[in-house]
Amino acid sequence: MIPSVNWSALDGSILGPAFIAGILVLSTHVPLGRQVLKRGIVFIDLAIAQIAGLGVMAADTMGWEPQGLGVQIAAIAAAMVGAMVLTWTEKRWPDIQEALIGALFVLASCLGILLLAGNPHGGEHLKDLLVGQILWVSPSQLWAMAGLSAVVLALWFGLTDRLGRAGFYVLFALAVTASVQLVGVYLVFSSLIMPALAVRHAPLRRQLPLAYAMGALAYGLGLALSAVLDWPSGAVVVLVMSLMGVVFSIAIPKSADPDVENQGQKAGETPTRT
Repeated sequence: MIPSVNWSALDGSILGPAFIAGILVLSTHVPLGRQVLKRGIVFIDLAIAQIAGLGVMAADTMGWEPQGLGVQIAAIAAAMVGAMVLTWTEKRWPDIQEALIGALFVLASCLGILLLAGNPHGGEHLKDLLVGQILWVSPSQLWAMAGLSAVVLALWFGLTDRLGRAGFYVLFALAVTASVQLVGVYLVFSSLIMPALAVRHAPLRRQLPLAYAMGALAYGLGLALSAVLDWPSGAVVVLVMSLMGVVFSIAIPKSADPDVENQGQKAGETPTRT
């Protein structure tokens, strides 16, 4: 069955705020994603996002107002606890950090399911957490996200060498907590990992601009496509971003730039001797 195309659905008043939300998510997740790849902890955002979502579910179970201050505090507190746990585990068991991150994700997911078990709208809440409601972001959400993104980016680029292990996890928790309530777990993961993967062979100085361009293009095309085809926006953007990631990865030749070759060494890896 060929889907019908509705060009009149390209409404800037709806797609514009959604696109801005995507750009704000990318603003922090692209540089964080590059660091995640260097550290080899790819699934950290899924774990932190799920833990933040667990805080949201707990607040909802207690009857707190959705999107209220209490819910935001619960989400941030939960994510910070998760960040501190991961800081401790990386220091104590660095060789199994990725496995522990996966275990933490599963644990948080199961606890969330138990919290929603008695909620008649539990399935809807879980879907919103995973897929998000990017088309329905409010101006207040965008302003709050813009402010938080500015703080995270200022600290990230201003204190890169002094953040340390704990600082990285704290900034990561703040960025993911806000993003997951804006666009959902799937788009958070895609925004973090796919642009970083797509440009990993580019010269180091060009990776950030290319990753931002790839992510912005994916959000723009994905939102427009989901609108004209009347398909779920979050899922379409994820699919388009994966396709754009393949295109960029193929189009960008593997660089002989020494900066690229030395990225592993800068990330704390032992250089290979020849």
